[in-house]
Amino acid sequence: MNQSAERMPSGAMSDEPAGMGDARERRNPLLETALFKQVSEEQARELVPYLHHEEYDKGEYIFTEGDTDQRMYVIQEGRVKLTRQSVDKRVQLLSIHTRGELLGEIPVFDPQGGPRTANAVAMVDGTQVVWLDHDALFAWLSKYPGVAVDMLQVLANRMRANNERIADLVFSDVPGRLAKTLLSLASRFGKPVEEGLQVPHDLTQEEMAQLVGSSRETVNKALMDFANRGWIARNGRTIIIYQPGALIRRSQR
Repeated sequence: MNQSAERMPSGAMSDEPAGMGDARERRNPLLETALFKQVSEEQARELVPYLHHEEYDKGEYIFTEGDTDQRMYVIQEGRVKLTRQSVDKRVQLLSIHTRGELLGEIPVFDPQGGPRTANAVAMVDGTQVVWLDHDALFAWLSKYPGVAVDMLQVLANRMRANNERIADLVFSDVPGRLAKTLLSLASRFGKPVEEGLQVPHDLTQEEMAQLVGSSRETVNKALMDFANRGWIARNGRTIIIYQPGALIRRSQR
């Protein structure tokens, strides 16, 4: 570790960021993330002066593909989607993230920094994030090197999930991938209602197809089949799951 990483960076803000007084009365947002799950409140509190708070409305970009910053973001409120754009301007939805989840951590741990490989776009008004830069994080890690091991385990789990997604694209058919996608959305955004499990996904038909990794027509056909079997019901950008067991079995075929 070089000398610049052995002390908290001089570029950190000397004045508290806007909203810091409120943040201290709430739980430290870092402690809500998997990356900091083994960190004590006392340890995490040392990073609070280096957290920068931002708020975005629906459709605004938090960061864009090609950016070369080294910031790591945590979602405090709202929902964010990660997208990529092809040379011919086609947009691909990669993933959806919500409260307590990390965004853009790869450039922070990459010695070469960016460029970023995706766009982060707010999905709802009032989406709130905090961000921490590379220098502040690594100066803190030099003080608590054992925490880095826990962070490596979390990043390894992310790599495993990405490998599983790639395998699904290769080996699973569209209905199987759709069933798995609906179950994933339900585990993160679903809430019990009298009819079943209500999942407000806020995705267009095209975005749902992108998330599954297929065409809109093929995914709509699979959704209609699930509905005809009585497994789900569709209501605009909300799905009600009646039979999660049936979806689990279909996702495993």
